[in-house]
This record gives sequence, C-alpha cells and structure tokens, in this order.
Amino acid sequence: MQSDSTSSADPLQERSSFDSLSLETNSFALDRPAIDFPPNPNGVAFSGNNSNGNNNYQEYRVRSPYDTLRSPEQEQKVDQFRKTLERHRGERQVIVLQDFPDPDALSSAWTYKLIAQKFDIPTDIVYAGTLSHQENIALVKLTGIPLQRWTVQAVKTKDLSIYRGVVLIDNQGTTSQLMGTLREANIPITVIIDHHSLQDDLTAEFVDIRTHARATATILTQYIQAGLIKLDSNISEHVKCATALMHGLRSDTNRLMQAQEEDFLAAAYISRFYDTQLLNAVLQSARSRPVMDVIERSLKNRTVQNSFSIAGVGFLRYDDRDAIPQAADFLVTEDNVHTAVVYGIVHDEDDEIEIVVGSLRTNKITLDPDEFLKEAFGQDAQGRFFGGGRSQAGGFEIPIRFLSGFAENNEYSKLKWNIYDAQVKQKLLRLINPEQNYPKGVS
Repeated sequence: MQSDSTSSADPLQERSSFDSLSLETNSFALDRPAIDFPPNPNGVAFSGNNSNGNNNYQEYRVRSPYDTLRSPEQEQKVDQFRKTLERHRGERQVIVLQDFPDPDALSSAWTYKLIAQKFDIPTDIVYAGTLSHQENIALVKLTGIPLQRWTVQAVKTKDLSIYRGVVLIDNQGTTSQLMGTLREANIPITVIIDHHSLQDDLTAEFVDIRTHARATATILTQYIQAGLIKLDSNISEHVKCATALMHGLRSDTNRLMQAQEEDFLAAAYISRFYDTQLLNAVLQSARSRPVMDVIERSLKNRTVQNSFSIAGVGFLRYDDRDAIPQAADFLVTEDNVHTAVVYGIVHDEDDEIEIVVGSLRTNKITLDPDEFLKEAFGQDAQGRFFGGGRSQAGGFEIPIRFLSGFAENNEYSKLKWNIYDAQVKQKLLRLINPEQNYPKGVS
C-alpha cells in the first residue's frame, strides 16, 4: 500500500502503510539520513527515512528485538569469537561432528565454515559414522552440504599435519570416534560451540556452551546477526545454508513447539533467506523399509509401566542406527505414555564393533532426560557418562567391547541380546519403579 502523500499524520500511527517493513539486526546504517524514534514498550526501536524533506516516510524499518535483548555477556562472546578467528587467519581447521550428525549439527557446522571463510580459514567438515535418517540424507543431498566421512581406519592414513585446530560443533568430542586420533596428532581444540550439558573437561581456546539454548543453530544464527557474515538471498550457497539452519532449528525444537524466545528470533531472521520449497522437499523424504521394521519391532516388544514405554529392538546394522530415535518418536505418541525409550545393539560387520544405542523421548515437563539417563547408566572408568540429553530428548551409547563381534550362530546372538536387553531394562525400571525389588547382582 502506498502512503498518502498529502497526509501529515504522525508517522508512528501510519506505519502500517509504509512501502516496506523488514527486520534488521546488526547494521543500522541507512542509505539516507535516518530518524531514530525511542524504543516502544516491547523494546523494538523504530526508524524512518525522511526522504523528501517532509513527514512523508517512504521507507520504514524495524530493528530486530535481538539487538535490544542481547546481553553484555553475548556481546562479549561475539567479540571473543571474532578475535579467535582473527588470530587463526589463514590456518586450516577440521570441524568434527558426532558420529551420527543431525540437522542441527550439519547446519551449524556449515554456518561455521562460511563464517571462517571470511577470515581466510579453510575448513573440512568430517564425521566418522553414517547418515541413516532419511531427512539427514535428503538434507545433505539437496543442499550440497560439504561433508566428508572419515572412518576410524581412514583417518589414520590421512595427513593431519595440515590442520592447526579442531572445531567441535554441536558436540564436545565424546560422541566422535575421530577424537582419539586427532588427540594423538596433537591438534589443539580451537573452538567448541554446543548447547548440550557439559560432558567433559575440555580445554579449548574459545568455548560457547549454552545449555539453555534449544539448538546450536540458534547460537550460530546469532553470530550471523552479530555481523560475522552477511547473508545474501542472491547467493545460492547462503540460501541453502539458511534452509539447513531452519531445518536444524525446527528439528531440535520439535517443530518450534519447544522453542524459546531466542530460537523464534533466530527463525524469524533466517526466514528472510531460506527456501521453503527446498525445506519441504527435505521434510517429505520417505521412511525406508528398515526404519519401518524397527518401528514395528518397538511396538511388538514394548513394555509400559508408569507411563514409560520401553522397547528393545534387537540387532541393527550400523547404517540403520537412526531408526532407533524415530521409533522412540513414534512410541511417545501412544495414549497414556509420556516417555519412550528405545534401544538396540548396533553392529558394524566390517569393523566388528557393537554398541548398545538408545534414545529417549518425553513430553513430561518435570522429567530431565539428561539427569535420568546419567543416573540410569552411570559413567565409564574415565568419568564420561554413557548417556545424556536436553529438553525432552536424550540418548545413550554403551560399548560392548569384549563381547563385540557378529556371530552367525543364532542361539549365541539370541543369548547375547537377551542378556543386554534384561540389563538395560533393569537399569531403567529401577528409576521408573524405585519401590519394586529387583534381583540382586543386576545393577
């Protein structure tokens, strides 16, 4: 709608009729002299252009609430991050993701890579596991995220001397098989950016761990808003990265239903750049048959007590590992169930590696997945917890070690599964039904 050129009304009362209305975050410099009005009660500052010497404003802009809500601590973090990148200008870094990276990790790592490029820092995004969730596979294929898979064996043959720093995004090194080799190569940890609870006593040059944040994508988006990179909707790579960030925000906040104010502000900013059709294509990717089989097994094997649904799904191929959280997502939707835990033994036939992998999903506000899983499964000899989580979601991984190795003997495999299935159930049921007596010797 065009503004009335003959009107002399207060421009604040006529703001709905201005030609353009947009969010602006970091740069407040306008092409022409601007008049800044006092902040409104919600903390949003308005500004207008006096383009023709009278009170008729042809352009009207709203600054993002993020600029008025950003705390001195956040400002300090941005400054520290910028200085860290500046100190390492020209050095090559390796960005390490968890073995089974999710949309939050993938999009956040890509964003870090784009920011690092502005400081002439080349980076490689790597992971050791596999992409098995259909949406993750579609996200990487459709957006072209520059991702490399390094197996545990392959990393030992690489020339790691070219890297001057390790960057951990959406993890703290405890969920990557690559960290052991990287430590042996004496590559220092330069940056850690994560939103999960503190998992290890890591030493890094720059650390930004915000346990209150619902997604690491929110943190990286705030760095964009702070001016470390300027997104351009005419640059295809920027549009695709923004689309990945929107997916990361959406997935880690349960379609924004668990989002906090800063997550919504980040999503609002990213909405100016992302491709809705591309995101829709990612979200409509179909479930594979192995995933459907695991969901079917979880339904068949589930035990429900005190509104907890617990299901062991047996042995799974390494490539189908992401079927476990999808099964947990499904079970928690059952009537009279507020928490679902699904687990299985994930095996890699090539490396003869076996791990008990489990996922927890809950809609019970008073249940803390991080505390629940840490109490249930404890920690290893080095003090690292086998499980952990965030709001309404969590997971655990317990190495089998000596008993690892796929056996063709069906009776042996069945016996091994029965033992681990019973042990995991006992660990969980001790917390779910603390008043019930369980056999001694099983802990």
